[in-house]
Amino acid sequence: MPGKPDLHQFGPAMVCMLGVPFDACSSFLRGPAEAPGALRRVMSAGASNLTAEDGYELDKNFHWRDAGDVECTNTPGDFARIEQRVTELLESGARVLSIGGDHSITFPIIKAYAPFCPDLTLLHLDAHPDLYDELDGNRLSHACPFARIMEQGLVSRLVQIGIRTINAHQQEQIDRFGVDVYPASSWRGHRDLKLTGPLYLSIDIDVLDPAFAPGVSHHEPGGLSVRDVLDIIQTIDVPVVGADIVEHNPKRDINDQTAAVCLKLAKEVSALLAK
Repeated sequence: MPGKPDLHQFGPAMVCMLGVPFDACSSFLRGPAEAPGALRRVMSAGASNLTAEDGYELDKNFHWRDAGDVECTNTPGDFARIEQRVTELLESGARVLSIGGDHSITFPIIKAYAPFCPDLTLLHLDAHPDLYDELDGNRLSHACPFARIMEQGLVSRLVQIGIRTINAHQQEQIDRFGVDVYPASSWRGHRDLKLTGPLYLSIDIDVLDPAFAPGVSHHEPGGLSVRDVLDIIQTIDVPVVGADIVEHNPKRDINDQTAAVCLKLAKEVSALLAK
């Protein structure tokens, strides 16, 4: 759009990590609102450095910074605050890595991105399609964000990887919105997804098998490995303008195992956004 920064220009870009401590739209357990704090705790613990596998160093790179948290109160008004804060960062020319929080936050985040990237592709890694029209009477549930995104035409394409809970209603929604789905049961990696940029990446930690990430609200066996997800991230070859990592529930974690996985993914996604 005229007057908007080119978010998918080539070359180094500012990468901002933004905490989104919101879980009011969780359907089973609360706790993901604590995830941004848990991630920062493992970042500063000293158990591992802040270097991605390609050598990108979060703590030594002038183009990476922690932008703090959105001031969430776990009330309906938080969606507007999330959208506004992301918009402010985008207007500065940054690429935003949002740390949730439950998956409902992706809807206001994508609303912020849409004016900047009207041809956005959305790559979604998850155990669940999150395409319910409503769940328990809530159309903004963490089980519904991609239905809201698609019905409002906020992205041009939705690609989902790792899905393993498709019921009849969700299959109807997949068909309705023309979603490209690669279930966990048939995922063998390194597929030609024919992705185009600009691309937004949304990672629900329960895309992983619970053996790798026990700190989630919805344990769904049969998921991807950490290396599977890293391979997906590291083989994306189109401009990536933003990302989120959501649904880590520290209340269910074991010895910060899942928090450490989130940190690993945050490093790799930051390196991807910086390209």
